[in-house]
Amino acid sequence: MRMGIGAFTMSATLLATLAGPAALAQQIKAQPTSEEWEADTAAPIPPAAVRGLPASPQDSPSAHSTPVVQTLPVLEPVMSWSLGDARALLATIQNIKSEGLFAKDYQPEALKAAIAQGPSDQLDQVASRSFSWLVEDLRDGRTPMTSRVQWFAVDPDQDLMPTAQLMAQALSEHDVAGVVAKLAPTHPDYAALKQDLAATPEAQAARKSLIRVNMDRWRWLARDLGDVYLMTNVPEFQLRLTVRNKNIRTYKTVVGKPGRTATPQLAETVSAVVFNPTWTVPQSIVKGEGLGAKVLGNPGWARANGYKGTQLADGMITVVQQPGKNNALGMMKIDMPNPHAIYLHDTPAKQFFNSEVRAFSHGCIRTERAVELGMTMAILGAQMPPEQAAEISRSGTYTKVEMTRTFPVYITYFTMARSIDGELKKFNDIYGRDKPVLASFAAPRQEKTTQRASQEPIIQLDNPL
Repeated sequence: MRMGIGAFTMSATLLATLAGPAALAQQIKAQPTSEEWEADTAAPIPPAAVRGLPASPQDSPSAHSTPVVQTLPVLEPVMSWSLGDARALLATIQNIKSEGLFAKDYQPEALKAAIAQGPSDQLDQVASRSFSWLVEDLRDGRTPMTSRVQWFAVDPDQDLMPTAQLMAQALSEHDVAGVVAKLAPTHPDYAALKQDLAATPEAQAARKSLIRVNMDRWRWLARDLGDVYLMTNVPEFQLRLTVRNKNIRTYKTVVGKPGRTATPQLAETVSAVVFNPTWTVPQSIVKGEGLGAKVLGNPGWARANGYKGTQLADGMITVVQQPGKNNALGMMKIDMPNPHAIYLHDTPAKQFFNSEVRAFSHGCIRTERAVELGMTMAILGAQMPPEQAAEISRSGTYTKVEMTRTFPVYITYFTMARSIDGELKKFNDIYGRDKPVLASFAAPRQEKTTQRASQEPIIQLDNPL
C-alpha cells in the first residue's frame, strides 16, 4: 500500500508538537502534491531479492559466512556498427573525463583504426567492446569489486539496464551520446562532484583523484535511489531522511569503531519500527564477559538494570534486556533485515553525539532523536495516526510496527560529498577505504566479472554497546 503526501504532512504536525522541529512542517509542505507522490512512489525491490543472499540473520548459514558466488567474466554483446555510430562513440569516449573516467580505458586508438578501415567485423568487435566497457563503468562503477572494502550494497542497475539493451537502443536511435548520458546517477551530490572536478586545476592531482573515486562510489549504488529514503554517510556521522533528493531531516549518528566492528556498506529496506525494544544480549557478553552468571547470581541487580536471565537445559544462559530508558537500544529500533545484523537504533548514551568523531559502536548505527525518526517512519510507512504513534512511543511496552510501505536505507561511505549544510566537503577516511579505490584508478582498468558485492566474511555485529 502506498501513502499519499497527506500522511507526510501529518508527521510534520506530530513532530512539530512533540519534538519541536517547526521548520520540518514547512519543508515537507514544499514537497510534491499527492498526485505526483502517488504516481512515483511504488515500493522498491528489496535489495535482498536482487542479491540472492539471506534476507535476515536467521537465514544466514553462520555468523561468519561468505556469500557463495561463482565469479565469471562478463560476456559483452557484439552488434553491427555503422561508421556514424562508431564515430559518435569515439567522440563520447574522448570527452568522458568530465564523468571522472579515463578515455584510454576504452581503447580509442583501436576504435579509431577500425573506423579508418570502414565497416567490418573488426569494427563491430572493437566498437561493441568499447561501448560495453564504457557502459559498465558509467552504470556500475569503474572500481573492481575486490577494491570495494566491506561493500555489500548490490546495485540493481545492470538488471534494469542491461548492456545489450543499451547498445541496441543506441544503435537503433543513432544516439550513442544520449544513451550514455542517461546512465549518470541522479543524486545531486554526483552533479556537485562533477562540477568540482571540472573546476579543479590539473595541478591539484590528489583532489581530482579523490573526486573521481567518490563520483565512482555513487555509481556503485542504484542510479535512482527512490523518492523517500534514509541515507547515512558513515565518515560524516550523519543520517538523512530524504524526499526527492532533498534533506527533510538530519540526525547525528554514532557508527562502528575501526577494525572488526567497522560499519559495512549496505542497501536495505525498512521492514518495521520497534518502540521500546528488548535486547537479546550476545553470547560474547553473556558468557564471554560473565553477564549471564551475574544476572542469575544477583537478581536484584538484574532487575535494577532490566536484565532477565534464563538457563536452558544444556546449561546455556540467555539474557534479554527489557524495555526501558537504560536499554542498550534505547527507546526505538528500525528493523532492516540483513545478514550483518546491522540496524538503526536509539541509545541511552546520548553524550557520544557531542563528539566530533563518533565511531564508538560495534557496527550498528546509533541515531540522534531516534524516537522522532521512529514515529515519522510509523506514520509514513504504516499509515499510523500521529496520536497513536506518540502513545506507543511513550507506553514503555515493546511494540513492533510493521511497514505497509517500505523505505530504502543506504549506508554509504563517501570521503568527499555535500555535507548536511549543502557544502561540498572532505571527510576523514576513518576506515582507510579510500586507498584501494585510489589504487584501482591509478592502475589499468580491470575487466568486469559477475561478482556483485564484497566476498569478505559477513560478520554479524548485533551488539549496540
